[in-house]
Amino acid sequence: MSMPYSLPRRAFLGTAAIGVAASQLASMSAFAQSPGSPGVHAAASSGRALPLDPMAPLKSIDAGVLNVGYVERGSINGPPVVLLHGWPYDIHTYVDVAPILAAAGYRVIVPYLRGYGTTRFLADETPRNGQPAAIAVDIIALMDALNIQKATIAGCDWGARTACIIAALWPARVNGLVSVSGYLIGSQEAGKIPLPPEAELKWWYQYYLSTERGRAGYDKNRQAFAKLIWQTASPKWAFDDATFERSGAALENPDHVSIVVHNYRWRLGLAEGEAKYLELEKRLAQGPLIAVPTITLEGDANGAPHPEPSDYAKKFSGAYEHRLIKGGIGHNLPQEAPEAFAAAVVAVAGR
Repeated sequence: MSMPYSLPRRAFLGTAAIGVAASQLASMSAFAQSPGSPGVHAAASSGRALPLDPMAPLKSIDAGVLNVGYVERGSINGPPVVLLHGWPYDIHTYVDVAPILAAAGYRVIVPYLRGYGTTRFLADETPRNGQPAAIAVDIIALMDALNIQKATIAGCDWGARTACIIAALWPARVNGLVSVSGYLIGSQEAGKIPLPPEAELKWWYQYYLSTERGRAGYDKNRQAFAKLIWQTASPKWAFDDATFERSGAALENPDHVSIVVHNYRWRLGLAEGEAKYLELEKRLAQGPLIAVPTITLEGDANGAPHPEPSDYAKKFSGAYEHRLIKGGIGHNLPQEAPEAFAAAVVAVAGR
């Protein structure tokens, strides 16, 4: 069920700009990926030479408990957009979305989450905590560090969950929300509820990571593990080795395994969170409504666990629309259908 969504006139202008930006992007991407391009670097897992990374250069800034690695595109004076990746992906989820939005006039921020890429903890003693509230607080701290009072927040997978949490708990900081697979706010209590066998099967990795064998296996086989998730979550996405290896390199972060394992164990109530996030988690456990303008997206070939749109439509109390993106689009929707994702961002940003 979708509520009618009224776009301001500027949103229509921004959406039109996406078509122009997307056509420009096609030629830019072709050059960046050309084997004859100057400037190459070695792939993390294969040692092959890869073309110059289109998400370079990276910036970094101290924010909360982290030094956050991030990419920034567009004008410093443009309306801010924060794009959040998930697991086992990275900032390259937005490799085609970011330039489209930058060309349409936005200031685009794409950070590595804790445990990914160049993001590092500032102190050795800080718990390597992957609970959802902690990741959301990281993004609020990043916005503060960048002097961004209010932004459009958009995400996929862990990034969508984080975006939903921010929109629910800090609505004054959010212009609009784009969330792949809808309302993803959960709790440890909800995680205790058993699912039908077919649904449980799709969460196999969560149970695997709940064991020490699983932790060791993931640490030993990060790249193969991630590629398997990519293939099962997006069964019709014909990504090539170079595309995977760019993102796979981000999983070599020294805190990555600890963050991922804690995240999934926390969801099942098998790991404790930090006391300082307890009040936030209590609020999230109530399933708060999201009142900011929202568009939820779903690919027609999403092989990852995800709720039906009818199950979460009532969780959005403001202007709301759901869009089904067709064409064999899987779980990593922003990278598989960048123009559709960028158009949703423009619509909720109210330009």
